Amino acid sequence: MPLIGFILLVVYVGGIWKFLSGYRRTNFNSSLSGRVALALLWPVLLVSNKSYRRNFRKALKG
Repeated sequence: MPLIGFILLVVYVGGIWKFLSGYRRTNFNSSLSGRVALALLWPVLLVSNKSYRRNFRKALKG
């Protein structure tokens, strides 16, 4: 069970890292608080928001 938790944590932190690395490619506001909120909530927003999914894919490309 701890291995699954570790893997999920690595995926979560990796998603944050990749999203923030490519944030400039998105259509989102460049404020620090906006970047942090969007990065931390990426799993929820990815599932629930079509616009966010599109921008998340833009951020990961490149």
